[in-house]
Amino acid sequence: MRTAPHSWRFFRAGGFDQVRLDTAADLLALNQLDQKLWVALSCPVQGIEFDARTLALIDTDNDGHVRAPELLQAIAWADKRLQDNAVLTQNLAGIPVGQIRRDDPCGQLIHEAALALARDLGKPDAELLTVEEISAARHAEAARAQSAWESAGQTLQPLGETSAAGFALFKALEPKIDDYFVRCQLAAFDDRASAALNVSEDALKAMAPAALHAASQAISDLPLAHVTPAASLPLVSGVNPAWAGQITAFHDQVVQPLLGQQDALSATDWQAIKSQLAAYAAWQAAKPDPEAVSDGLRDLEKLSRYVRDLQALANNFVAFKDFYTAQGKATFQVGTLYLDGRSCDLCVAVNDAAKHAAMASLGHICLVYCDCVRGAEKMSVAAAFTAGDSDQLMVGRNGVFYDRQGRDWDATITKIIAQPISLRQAFWSPYKQFARMVNAQLEKMAASKAKASDEKMAAMATKAGTPAAAPKGAASAAFDVAKFAGIFAAIGLAIGAIGTALAALLGGLFSLIWWQMILVLLGVLLLISGASVIVAWFKLRSRNLGPILDANGWAINARARINIPFGTSLTKLAQLPANAERSMVDPYADEPSKATYLLILLAVLALLLWVLR
Repeated sequence: MRTAPHSWRFFRAGGFDQVRLDTAADLLALNQLDQKLWVALSCPVQGIEFDARTLALIDTDNDGHVRAPELLQAIAWADKRLQDNAVLTQNLAGIPVGQIRRDDPCGQLIHEAALALARDLGKPDAELLTVEEISAARHAEAARAQSAWESAGQTLQPLGETSAAGFALFKALEPKIDDYFVRCQLAAFDDRASAALNVSEDALKAMAPAALHAASQAISDLPLAHVTPAASLPLVSGVNPAWAGQITAFHDQVVQPLLGQQDALSATDWQAIKSQLAAYAAWQAAKPDPEAVSDGLRDLEKLSRYVRDLQALANNFVAFKDFYTAQGKATFQVGTLYLDGRSCDLCVAVNDAAKHAAMASLGHICLVYCDCVRGAEKMSVAAAFTAGDSDQLMVGRNGVFYDRQGRDWDATITKIIAQPISLRQAFWSPYKQFARMVNAQLEKMAASKAKASDEKMAAMATKAGTPAAAPKGAASAAFDVAKFAGIFAAIGLAIGAIGTALAALLGGLFSLIWWQMILVLLGVLLLISGASVIVAWFKLRSRNLGPILDANGWAINARARINIPFGTSLTKLAQLPANAERSMVDPYADEPSKATYLLILLAVLALLLWVLR
């Protein structure tokens, strides 16, 4: 019997439709939803704000990414282990014992582990066990296993206090010593084997021209010692130089304590050493894995984490509900950057800024890369500036970054991807560029004049300190009235021409009707700022979150747009509190320029003349 198709609900955000995952039925039907409608198909387990242990449990192939099939598999597993799958969407902190199904062996083990833990904690059998309580029980069980293993090892000390070091040396030499005695056995089996199994003369000749050192691979690959049918491994002299140090230590730390003083090791001696270390070797092999606990407790922790986290993960994977509805922080938002009178909420972790920027620049978002330091800890983030302007954003500026745990980090800008931030910035950009150009030219002119004046003063000082006869043609150096009169006349003509042009312009402007004057002024503004605003508008409309996350290892499956209103909400500008009192008196304010008053007076006179004409 075919299952009826699920009735999906979608919400519109970021310029595309996103699925709503509000109920357990929505989660369980995800395997029916076309993956082309998923926002992401893969996310990394590192660099995001989500429980690392939960992600590790879902990442069954341990490749560092959670993919769509793994998420679906986790949902199906949790459903199979629950009496009522509605608990998947109830925001519980763990698993109620009464909700664990026990109609199969796996479920029975989980339920027994839950009952045992509930009794240890003094809780009723049906009460909720939190993830923290179950995790603590897992760590406690692993610690007990480790303690029992260590206690068992106290009676197994064949080499005394140096048993651990001696056994490690034994394990390191075991393959090489086994190889030596097998070669000796072959030499005893056939006389021809001795020559073949020892290093050949041709091999020695090949090594002769090179600069040799004992740790080289070519020497290390040779037998431990000369192979003979007698099968006796020298421990003092005649040992392969690459292994001589370890053989000496083996002689002192293993052979002497177990066999007594001897300068060679026979095959029988070697087997005796193995026999005496066999129990210690078995104990070492039985060392418990810190992550290995009973199947019931392991699956109980897994189930509790799935109940707590699966819906939250799905709403940050299949859909970006938390990000676009502002109901909480998305998993990729690692904190908030405070810098230049703004707070930036869209901050992502970055491992390599240069590599990240190559992809992230395609998102048309102004990104500021910062190195963050907190004591000995270091991290890098990329913060999106989506409101205000970029006038004061520059490499080297400092700010403060707050991570999701509320800890503050010193943040320093290291790289900037320049993109339009707002339409306001785009409108004023031409005027600011013109002002910067004029300022640069004036500074250059002033510097040039100051340099020329300094050079002239230096020349005059040198001339005054060196008496000499007047040069020929001194009369020509006298003040030339005609020459300077011509210069002043040219300047006057230039000023007059400019004045005439301005008069004609103002005359034509004042000859218009008032609404025509407004249209002319708007036309001038549009001519100056229109192109900049239009280009910025198109870029702001094309801002895309996808490349920023793709650069971090996500597989974003949608054009996750950040439009102008939503982008503005991601970067908050400094504002005075609503009920704040503000005094406009600034004792250190700059004195207003008289030129400003003069311009205002001229504007008022021009307006009166136009009204009274």
